[in-house]
Amino acid sequence: MADRWLGVVVSGDKVILVDAEVDGDNPLVLQSDQTWALQKGDRSEAYATISQQIADYVKAHSIKKVVMKESAVSGGAATKALLQSAELRGAVMAALGGIVPVDCKSKASISKTFGERNVDEYVKDNEFWKKEVAGVDLRIGSREAVMVMLAARKDQ
Repeated sequence: MADRWLGVVVSGDKVILVDAEVDGDNPLVLQSDQTWALQKGDRSEAYATISQQIADYVKAHSIKKVVMKESAVSGGAATKALLQSAELRGAVMAALGGIVPVDCKSKASISKTFGERNVDEYVKDNEFWKKEVAGVDLRIGSREAVMVMLAARKDQ
């Protein structure tokens, strides 16, 4: 029986959410592919709002597991945008941690353990995505959110 999982990637002030049915090694059946933007204004209020929205979504859609793309280590000094992105990622994790299991996967670890190629090569491969997903159309910019789910499924 399929479970509903949510793949999440936080980038800047946006949260990419891909909702999919995961059933063994079968292709993921996508239910939704959305991007939510952090509201303008006071950041603490915006974090509270998006945290409530994502918690409500997970409850309303009977999501059983969330898999998030982990923060990456930058080669240079941390910028304000990088730190704010990490804050948003933390707010999302905190909102979901008490509701469902949250598994965080780094792009580097997926590149080492998923298969013969790195994540970026899989992301660019249209034929790979035709075999791995069905359901609603998957936007190219959402492929990393699905990739973290595929990696988590492989690790089970």
